[in-house]
Amino acid sequence: MFIRNCWYVVAWDHEIPAEGLFNRTVIGEPLLLYRTAQGEVVALEDRCCHRHAPLSKGRREGDCVRCGYHGLKFDARGLCVEVPGMATVPPRARVRSYPVAVRNRWVFVWMGEAERADTALLPDNFSCDHPEWRHIPGYLHYDTPYLLICDNLLDFSHLSYVHEKTLGGSTAIAQARPEIEKIERGLRVTRRVANVPPPAHWAGARPFAPDARFDRWFVYDFVLPGTLLMQSGGRPVEDAEGDMRHAVELHSCQTLTPETETSTHYFFQQAHRPSLGGEQLTRTLYDSLIVAFNEDRDMITAQARNIEHAPLLPMLPLAMDSALVQFRRLVAQALEDERRNKVPSQPERAASC
Repeated sequence: MFIRNCWYVVAWDHEIPAEGLFNRTVIGEPLLLYRTAQGEVVALEDRCCHRHAPLSKGRREGDCVRCGYHGLKFDARGLCVEVPGMATVPPRARVRSYPVAVRNRWVFVWMGEAERADTALLPDNFSCDHPEWRHIPGYLHYDTPYLLICDNLLDFSHLSYVHEKTLGGSTAIAQARPEIEKIERGLRVTRRVANVPPPAHWAGARPFAPDARFDRWFVYDFVLPGTLLMQSGGRPVEDAEGDMRHAVELHSCQTLTPETETSTHYFFQQAHRPSLGGEQLTRTLYDSLIVAFNEDRDMITAQARNIEHAPLLPMLPLAMDSALVQFRRLVAQALEDERRNKVPSQPERAASC
């Protein structure tokens, strides 16, 4: 089961073409996305109400889409406006439409009750589209449940081992105890690591001496349904606190969108200020994330296969699990609230034409 009354990222804005159709599955529901002549993004159920063929196999006609199987035509509201060979359109011929919001290059869909869609609940992914921050947008697909990836992002002690030669660089990260605060719809996690070498993915940000040592920080909000907004970086140990002249400052936005119960869409970026470096640094940071997130994917996929073999076998909880345990409780509470409020676990289906 998934939380329904929330915003899920379905795409980066550049993925949805000015012409043509785009499809992606979110929480088990196939979605069709396209742009109107004015550039507004439309999200419809990617399932014709007639014979359930994917509308994404059809074509755009103005601001409408025509099913490629039997030619039914639907407008941007999901209403059928034409049925070939019929003088009138059955009044219940329609497909579901979804509220859409675009913020800082992320395209969001609201998968629950449309009347409760609230843009005030959108995360502040400001560095995805800001003149003072540079990045390359990223996407990966995982064949694992999204909560296992949430677990990974909520416990940075794994950086010391999974990412020993990439994002981590020191076992001191695993030794540092994080501070965890409750915030609205999520958690704030702060981890500070003193007197460690700069990690490999900072290469190109600053000219580091071979014996350079930094005080590093990771401060991030992790909010429902699964979005990480993080300030990270470090300053040379010889510089006073607050002296940022030689510091490395980064901002990352990452979000997890369940595709199905066992697969996930992962949207991410790692942004830096232009003063820190140019296009080469932007590319270096992106390439480093791809390597590191593939390291994560390999580990989490192997973990998921083990869990599939023995789903009832209990795990051993440790102190490092505190943030992920708290977040799973937030997810469970949100699901329980929706159950009590009788939010449908599946959308209403349009009647057959």
